[in-house]
Amino acid sequence: MYKRLFITLLSTVVFAGCEMNPVTGKRELSLVSTQQELAIGTQQYKSSQQSQGGRYMIAPELNTYIDSVGQTLAKLSDRPELPYEFVVLNNDVPNAWALPGGKIAINRGLLVLLEDEAQLAAVLGHEIVHAAARHGANQLSRNSLLQFGVDIISQTSDNNLYGTLAGLGASAVNARYGRDDELEADFYGINYMVKAGYDPQAAVELQQTFLKLSQKGGQGGWLDGLLASHPPSAERVNKNQQRAKQLPKGKRNKAAYQNAIRQLKNDQPAYQLHANALKVAKKKDWAKAQTLTSLAIKQQSNEARFHITLGRLLNETKDYHGAIQSYNRAEKLEPSYFAPFFYRGLSHQQNQQYKAAQKDLIASNRLLETGIANYYLGEIALINNQRSSAINYYRKASQTGGNVGKAAVEKLKTLGVQ
Repeated sequence: MYKRLFITLLSTVVFAGCEMNPVTGKRELSLVSTQQELAIGTQQYKSSQQSQGGRYMIAPELNTYIDSVGQTLAKLSDRPELPYEFVVLNNDVPNAWALPGGKIAINRGLLVLLEDEAQLAAVLGHEIVHAAARHGANQLSRNSLLQFGVDIISQTSDNNLYGTLAGLGASAVNARYGRDDELEADFYGINYMVKAGYDPQAAVELQQTFLKLSQKGGQGGWLDGLLASHPPSAERVNKNQQRAKQLPKGKRNKAAYQNAIRQLKNDQPAYQLHANALKVAKKKDWAKAQTLTSLAIKQQSNEARFHITLGRLLNETKDYHGAIQSYNRAEKLEPSYFAPFFYRGLSHQQNQQYKAAQKDLIASNRLLETGIANYYLGEIALINNQRSSAINYYRKASQTGGNVGKAAVEKLKTLGVQ
């Protein structure tokens, strides 16, 4: 009965949910309205930035430059009315992503691999198409339709499509686009960059580089970054080549681009030291990891992530005072980033400084809510004999899954809550 009902409703939903793709002009399934699309992007943008390393703050002028190039391309897109935003994230992994509604980010790890502004335009143009063509929103439509089917068959549908979409929106950053979406983003992205006067050959070079890296098995996180979410292929290279031959050559602006990323390139040795420290830390060689991190700080003392890592390493050796000093320095450098508050809160918790821990964990949750912070806030609430508050925190933590979620479920059981 429910399967028949699902098939009937599915046909109705698919028929009613088809809309014109604003980029291609084709009719496609779309259960996400423009209002919902914008709301999801806005809702997820800040938390996605926090979870992906936070904004790159050492050279604010780089963010200004990237946004300027992005806005120029966005105005030439098929949906110039979207509230586009472009940010640089402080993340080693070479990646770029777009949320519904035109919320776009590019990692510093990708910027240092690009040669000029034309290649940057190829990356940003590609991401703009993902937003303008509603690729992310349409993926949410497909996912929500599958969830709708599961709900119908299991008799648990709550009819709240927006609630389902909001939940699915959190995974949009890690979306893995299919072949058709990627080819579409390549084709129209080249159109946008050519309209802005850039050389389309830059898009060919970009795909050639990505394909070579994928064939070599990637390097240090590539397969978890751009190559995973935007899978390269010989087909994409060939189609870009064919398209570029049909279009006029344009500007490259290499000098302007290299000037914009000058600070990033100067700091690459420090970031490499930091990356090496993280690798050593995985082997629990705390002393060597501390030495490498201290060297990174000596080269670039304004990088909050280096101070955070040093704090975490000191915390591992139970030097809570030293750890907290490192987190204090990180907070002064980046007061809008959740990590200094989060890790300082954990240090205070381990050192039984519960009032200070509570203050920091609440502050970290305001910037990025995490299951671990909620779990320890539940612990602190129990210590303070605040049972109802503890239950509330444990319930939130239980929804995160993993070991933290399981531990929170067990805590709820001990409190007589199912």
